[in-house]
Amino acid sequence: MLRDELKKEISRVAGADIEIKLVEPERSENGDYSTNLAFLLAKKKGKSPNDIAEEVAHKLRSAKSDLIDRADSVGGFVNVWVKDEALIKKLSKKLKFDKQNKKINVEFVSANPTGPLTMANGRGGFYGDALANVLMKVGYDVTREYYINDAGNQIRLLGESIEAAEGKMEEKKEHYKGDYIKKFIGKDIEDVVKILREEIEKSLEKAGIKFDIWFSEKELREKKEPEEVLKFLEGKKLVEKKEGAIWLGDAVLVKSDAEFTYFLVDLAYHFNKFFDRKFDLAIDVWGADHHGYVERMKKGIEALGIDDKCLKIIMIQLVRLIRGGKEVRMSKRAGEFVTMDDLLEQVGVDVARWFFLERSPNTHMDFDLDLARERSEKNPVYYVQYAHTRMASILSKSGYLDTECPSTFGHASERELALKILRLPELLEDISKDYQVHRLTTYAYELAQTFSAFYRDVKVVGSAREAELLYLVSKTKETLADVLKLLGISQPEKM
Repeated sequence: MLRDELKKEISRVAGADIEIKLVEPERSENGDYSTNLAFLLAKKKGKSPNDIAEEVAHKLRSAKSDLIDRADSVGGFVNVWVKDEALIKKLSKKLKFDKQNKKINVEFVSANPTGPLTMANGRGGFYGDALANVLMKVGYDVTREYYINDAGNQIRLLGESIEAAEGKMEEKKEHYKGDYIKKFIGKDIEDVVKILREEIEKSLEKAGIKFDIWFSEKELREKKEPEEVLKFLEGKKLVEKKEGAIWLGDAVLVKSDAEFTYFLVDLAYHFNKFFDRKFDLAIDVWGADHHGYVERMKKGIEALGIDDKCLKIIMIQLVRLIRGGKEVRMSKRAGEFVTMDDLLEQVGVDVARWFFLERSPNTHMDFDLDLARERSEKNPVYYVQYAHTRMASILSKSGYLDTECPSTFGHASERELALKILRLPELLEDISKDYQVHRLTTYAYELAQTFSAFYRDVKVVGSAREAELLYLVSKTKETLADVLKLLGISQPEKM
């Protein structure tokens, strides 16, 4: 990657033996990359960041380099510009990542089979799916998993909810509501769970979300895995009995009536991930209602002898559906929640994916239904897809079968486009570490904007450099298509 080569070059020239961080400046006049290296060296060298930054910039300007064209310092930051020849050389190479020797389990959605998938489940589903795509792209061995809570208290409540609908018992506050419960009157609870699971699978299939493993809590219990984990913790002398229950620290594992808590079952599930199936990292995508459970789970993992860094829990915050500036409910048959199927029927998969993925998962979001229905460039997903079709059209109409990598840049817009293309592998590497998938939508939109500026400023078809310029068009189309595939969004050739 270009960024990695720059880091090595700056370290060599500056004589710095510390980890260098390079970022894209907010403004292009501050270079192609910027580093806070001087701030990190200030204390060690006993000088001000400004003085160190100027020293480093001077060394970079004076050194012979095939990579760095120029450098300056502003406010303690060192800004560098890459040589055009280096950009062109990188542009001609295919995006490829080395295989990573790491097994990652991404568990997401995992909604209880007690009702239809909600709009909030959709947000977590699209996020987990896109994150798994990115991790696979950068070379990790990734397993996508759905944990089916098909045993325990939630299933008992589902059964009671059906009995209440049948008039066999009084309805309770905690019972499931909605018209969908009535269609299960007279049915056995096991059949109901099976039907609901099948409906969930169909909904996920419509959304383009696939799983490698459907892991059953019921089977986990049948195999006595919670009991095995309890014995394991007792053997380490980490549990204590008090008030008739069994505790791990301040958390109950087994209630006084001998019923297992969800905490013990969840520990058994993660024991299975780490010890039985040998995953190096487990990423759990949870709903906002589990926020208070995170620290308990981290402590439980440590009690099992697993480094808590091996478990990453990502919280998906709440979603509101907005139409005409007001919160709305779309589905009468689903009680008081909006189903994922309803939303997909209203706006389509591509739009739903984009709108959910363009926000960081830890932020609350309003889903603007009016904007989502807008089939114009006001809608960001259509703007990006239109840019893709425009590139396809240019390449088709040109009739060129063979394009060639530019030997030089004839306009600043060409260089900006090449640099933007080369930032994708760096972005993917960053997302594989910080899990901020929303940055992909930002990148796709900015790439489309950068291409529009290029096509506005540079005559492509009919130019003396047509083959070279069409190479840039082709490379941009290929890059944008890669990003849309990672997001799970279609790449239309025509619109």
